[in-house]
Amino acid sequence: MSRRVDAHHHVWDLAVRDQPWTADLPPLRRSFALDELAPELDREDVGSTVVVETVNVFEEGVELLALAASSPRVAGVVAWMDLTAPDVAQQIDQLRDGPGGDALVGVRHGVQAEPDPAWLCGREVRRGLAAVAAAGLAFDLLVVPAQLPAAVEAARVLPDMRFVLDHAGKPRIAEGGHDRWARDLRTLAGCENVAVKMSGLVTEAGPDWSAERIAPYAATVLDAFGPGRVLYGSDWPVCLVDAGYAEVAALARTLVADLSAAEQADVFGENAVRWYGLA
Repeated sequence: MSRRVDAHHHVWDLAVRDQPWTADLPPLRRSFALDELAPELDREDVGSTVVVETVNVFEEGVELLALAASSPRVAGVVAWMDLTAPDVAQQIDQLRDGPGGDALVGVRHGVQAEPDPAWLCGREVRRGLAAVAAAGLAFDLLVVPAQLPAAVEAARVLPDMRFVLDHAGKPRIAEGGHDRWARDLRTLAGCENVAVKMSGLVTEAGPDWSAERIAPYAATVLDAFGPGRVLYGSDWPVCLVDAGYAEVAALARTLVADLSAAEQADVFGENAVRWYGLA
């Protein structure tokens, strides 16, 4: 039986630190713990997860790895670290040496918030990415469509690094922004060292989302990357702004319904195991 993996979710505790990005998102202005997500995972028969950073705070990665150490269900952690610092390798070692350090599978930075669309092309950033690649970790690309060309350049310059494009590059589904996004997405998919997460699409479609509106974007993702490089992720609890966990999971099943059973197994788990090197 194939292993089912939710390759993208978050947890946070507002008693530990604020999540300023949630200020204008009332449904998210509270704490979210793994215990709250667990029943949803059980109902969907998801045995493992990858938990992803939310803020530019190194200590959050330490805490997420400690969570992985205490919860066998968390198979991987994607942590934040300062890629522009000269000590990226030391930051990685520090995380790996702490509790749950063997669950560190990737690094992410909120590139979408960077005003420079070419932030990924900066010399210091490239140096940091090279250190991440040398450590055998993946890098999650959290970018908006205008930053996809820079992601292409980074993937080409660092062919030995495994990149994972979060939320399919955040297409403007609510605005019908398909064509330019699709062009740049296909260019990025031409880099064999890049995979993509089928995640966050309900958020981009907005409160009146539907499978019919999202389907053309999912079809583009599947056609560009192929079923062997697409990972399912719920983006819980961010998805709760527009849809419950069960709704997101059902949508994902609908979007890949035309794939073979083996290809669906890849999307819903095996690709995450391979791409992140999950134990």
